[in-house]
Amino acid sequence: MNANLFDRLERSVDDLTKAAITTPAEETVSYAELIARSGHLANVLTARGVKPGDRVAVQVEKSIPALILYLATVRAGAVYLPLNTAYTLSELEYFIGDAEPSLVVCDPGKREGIEQLAAKVGAAVESLDAKGQGTLIEAAAKAPDSFETVQRAGNDLAAILYTSGTTGRSKGAMLTHDNLVSNALTLKEVWRFTADDVLIHALPIYHTHGLFVASNVTLFSGASMIFLSKFDADDILGLMSRATALMGVPTFYVRLLQHPGLSRDVTSGIRLFVSGSAPLLAETHREWSARTGHAILERYGMTETNMNTSNPYDEDRVPGTVGLPLPGVSVRITDPDTGEELATNEIGMIEVKGPNVFKGYWRMPEKTAADFRPDGYFITGDLGKIDERGYVHILGRGKDLVITGGFNVYPKEIEEEIDALPGVFESAVIGVPHKDFGEGVTAVVVRSKGADIDEKSIFTALTGRLAKFKLPKQIVFIEELPRNTMGKVQKNMLREKFRDLYAEPAGAS
Repeated sequence: MNANLFDRLERSVDDLTKAAITTPAEETVSYAELIARSGHLANVLTARGVKPGDRVAVQVEKSIPALILYLATVRAGAVYLPLNTAYTLSELEYFIGDAEPSLVVCDPGKREGIEQLAAKVGAAVESLDAKGQGTLIEAAAKAPDSFETVQRAGNDLAAILYTSGTTGRSKGAMLTHDNLVSNALTLKEVWRFTADDVLIHALPIYHTHGLFVASNVTLFSGASMIFLSKFDADDILGLMSRATALMGVPTFYVRLLQHPGLSRDVTSGIRLFVSGSAPLLAETHREWSARTGHAILERYGMTETNMNTSNPYDEDRVPGTVGLPLPGVSVRITDPDTGEELATNEIGMIEVKGPNVFKGYWRMPEKTAADFRPDGYFITGDLGKIDERGYVHILGRGKDLVITGGFNVYPKEIEEEIDALPGVFESAVIGVPHKDFGEGVTAVVVRSKGADIDEKSIFTALTGRLAKFKLPKQIVFIEELPRNTMGKVQKNMLREKFRDLYAEPAGAS
């Protein structure tokens, strides 16, 4: 049997006349049309010389044809390589040079520069704009819609997603057909998705969350999605009466909570609100529940693994945790130095194993070997613990660990204390160079609107609640924390910004 994701998707849909994708403007694409349009594009890819196993690099704005291009790529047996639309030409030079795609699809406005990069690896270039038009679509209009889906094994690559690369160069995570299908089917069951569901899709599709979680789960359920080009609180609230689910990043929920139109009546038809890609503040979780009567379901995933854990559908969705391991996925906490498994509530490195875990890093066998244990567990780089109920808590990235005076300090523990204070909107705790302590614990705080909380009052509140070595050496205030496109706080930027905070002034002895 063909293990190609597309073939399995096509076989899973019972009603081909049903709407797969709609837009606020009432454009509708049925499952039958989705299959036909993927056939058009798959024929174009093969005509452009794309062979099974070749990479197709895509940097385009979100549109229905862009999503169909993903399906057409895997249908043709090729490897889909989505690229963040914010990447510059100099950044793209690395990705294109590293992946060596046979085809690059880009926005028409970037074509000239990208053609120069593509020429270095012998890649063809096609265009696709935000309205779903371009040379790729012009060619598809002339191509037949019949296409025999290429035979693939479950362990063959379906996609390469590059990590965000906050430290060092980005790594290409190799995801197989089995990785993506197993995760989609697991989430479909765990989150109770059926053909009756309608998902509000406002996430980007160059990222795991929007491309593989939101899109794959919807399509493998035979459900429908309302496809938005971007997040807009007015649009989201206006569409809730037509939907049953919303998947978002924490920023979505913060923005919606700031909207006066959010209420229990408006959200009454939604059965599931999912949050991921960055930690959700417990305060946001509680405020959302109070305003809407719904508990946001937070889960934990990575570029390399798709989803690993999820708060349960029926049981307690605990603020500040990412829930329980998904069926078929094993999660353990280990000592970062020895690899020895730790006991309940002990803090260490999160390791995962399961059918969702990627094949390895593209052309980086040494890095792949270093990040896997001999028994197959992937070392995530995230610090956390598992409590007595089996719920997983994320306490930060391993590289965010602060070592001060020989003591390990976990930023999340301090951030939770600071975030709970009146007048604090959010905080980020980092370590920056310190002559006496190696690293100085430093809190970067964003005040709530109109609040006048100061450094002294925060120190006073923390004293007695945290061990002395955990207390920030200094607290600085900024207007907002730097975030990437998925809402993750970029602590590397904060460390760089405040790296000289404890430096001695020139001439000091």
